[in-house]
Amino acid sequence: MPYKTLRAAAQESIVIEKSEFIAKIAPVSSAEEAAAFIDSVRAEHRRARHNCYAYSLREGFETRFSDDGEPQGMAGPPILDVIQKNGLTDVCIVVTRYFGGILLGKGGLTRAYSSAAAKAAASADIMLMCESRTASVKLGYPQYEKVLRLIPEFEIKTLNQDFADSIVLELLIKAEFCEPFSKKLADLTSGQAELTLSDIHYADFA
Repeated sequence: MPYKTLRAAAQESIVIEKSEFIAKIAPVSSAEEAAAFIDSVRAEHRRARHNCYAYSLREGFETRFSDDGEPQGMAGPPILDVIQKNGLTDVCIVVTRYFGGILLGKGGLTRAYSSAAAKAAASADIMLMCESRTASVKLGYPQYEKVLRLIPEFEIKTLNQDFADSIVLELLIKAEFCEPFSKKLADLTSGQAELTLSDIHYADFA
């Protein structure tokens, strides 16, 4: 199944009633990576009163969160809700709060953590990871234009083109399209194109 994750970490902040909420979002692939990321944010913000977090992992569909001293359910769950509503996985968000001296109340606190996390998620570079195969297509020059017109039909990404005695195209194809593409390629080139497919792996189609 396709899934969405991040290409790189991102950070945003908001100020509400003199309290600063700094949200940092990062890709993680395991509970150990999530813990290391959380620890790095805590080390960066040692003077902050709270470093609340949530993460979601694809492996085992594991989710965890922490209110880190805020009233129960007012910080961690809203952060996790942002992750889930954005359809993200293998992602961790830490929201650091520097207390400004004004109490926000339960509703205000929940909105603050949710808003900070949502702002960070919106600024992140998101990848859509799909089951894919890398394809090498060797063909003659007379078939080149025909094959080029075929590529958009199957949402294929062209990775490289090599022009020599023959043409070799390196393509990235969603696994679900490999068989129909192979059949149409054979029909279109009268079997003259040579197609080699890699094993299935996940790749970004965002």
